[in-house]
Amino acid sequence: MGALFFTYTTLSLRLHQRMLSNAFDLGIFEQVVKSYAEGHLPLSEIKGPDFPVMGDHFHPILASVAPFYRLWPSPMVLLVVQAALIAVSVLPLTLWARRALGSGAAGVIGVCYGLSWGIASAVGMDFHEVAFAVPLLAFSLTALGNDRLVAAACWALPLLLVKEDLGLTVAVIGVLIARRGARRLGIATAAIGVVGAALAMFVILPAFNPKGGYAYLHWLPGAGGGEGGEGGEGGLAELLFKGTIGLITPEAKVTTLLFVLAPTLFLALRSPLLWVVLPTLLWRFASGLWTHWGTSYHYSLVLMPIVFAAFVDALSRRQPSGKSLRRYLVGSVVVTTLFLPQFPLWQLVKPETWRTDPRVAVAHRLMDRVPDGATIQASNQLVPQLTDRTKASLYGWPDSRPHPEWIMVDTQVPLSRRWPLNPMEERISLDRALMQGYRTVAERDGFVLLTRSG
Repeated sequence: MGALFFTYTTLSLRLHQRMLSNAFDLGIFEQVVKSYAEGHLPLSEIKGPDFPVMGDHFHPILASVAPFYRLWPSPMVLLVVQAALIAVSVLPLTLWARRALGSGAAGVIGVCYGLSWGIASAVGMDFHEVAFAVPLLAFSLTALGNDRLVAAACWALPLLLVKEDLGLTVAVIGVLIARRGARRLGIATAAIGVVGAALAMFVILPAFNPKGGYAYLHWLPGAGGGEGGEGGEGGLAELLFKGTIGLITPEAKVTTLLFVLAPTLFLALRSPLLWVVLPTLLWRFASGLWTHWGTSYHYSLVLMPIVFAAFVDALSRRQPSGKSLRRYLVGSVVVTTLFLPQFPLWQLVKPETWRTDPRVAVAHRLMDRVPDGATIQASNQLVPQLTDRTKASLYGWPDSRPHPEWIMVDTQVPLSRRWPLNPMEERISLDRALMQGYRTVAERDGFVLLTRSG
């Protein structure tokens, strides 16, 4: 656990130091935690001028990071907290494996889980609130697999405070508790999960959202509009047909499903604990947003403790012989090792990770010229470097605060990392700012710093 914490922390801090973290989402979450630390409900300047984030996603558990942020007001504290949360989740799974399968098997399973691709993807992609779900799921499913049903429910219920969709995950855990014999407890847990998710999505979030409603329903087929959404004119039967086919197409969804199960050599399919992945997989595969379908970003983080809990459960149920157990463990090691080079943890062995581009120092010298508390629009990778002391928003994002006091743009960002403006749009936008009264304070090594005249 300690070694993995050090690994996760090293990677995420190094990415931030190299200015490879992003406004979406490290910058947003720092603004959320900073709001809690200042004693008020969370606001995010990146989402919009004084945007109430409780109208975007329901994650009040982030308030627990506020005391740490008061001690260390930096986006790096969020990255360290995330590393700690994920590392702690190794403990219950490994201890369960040790009791059921022996110390050697426990060590192998703990390492394969800790280095699994879903965790690697999340650690290499900023901070996200679902990091809190990982230890809660690991402790809950370990308790469930060992018939400690009250503990399983107690560990699951705080998931309602992590993100609005996780209430459905709580509901599935409740169903499994009921199937294990604690019918009243299971039904109560499932009911609380469903009601909690419904309250978050259809009452709390719409109440805070300036535009009303739950902001992400448009991603679903038939909801109307949205990126990749389907219009609703073909009738219910056509909608259901398209929705069913859409759960397995395009092929990125099948690839993700295979990647989820491969580290356990598909043995996780033999455990009922695997049912807990269904809510997350269903909303991801039903979404019209392509980034939800694949293996990148943080979306598979919550699946990893579930799959490996199912792996331990299946192995303990089968009670394989020593030779058979070794085959499963060796197979898991091989799959994990084959996946590693494709995901961010592999960056730790690359020489370029440990080289600092001289432009980083130039950027910080220019950012130091922006006074504390100023409003500023900046390029994506610059925003998280500014959120701790300014009201920073994303340059070129349509919802950013108009007419900020400062603008800072990195004109040499590689095309693969450019967002939301392409080079031509960025140049046109900068020229327009100069015509609207901004003046150039500095222009060095591709960085342009503007401020309003007068």
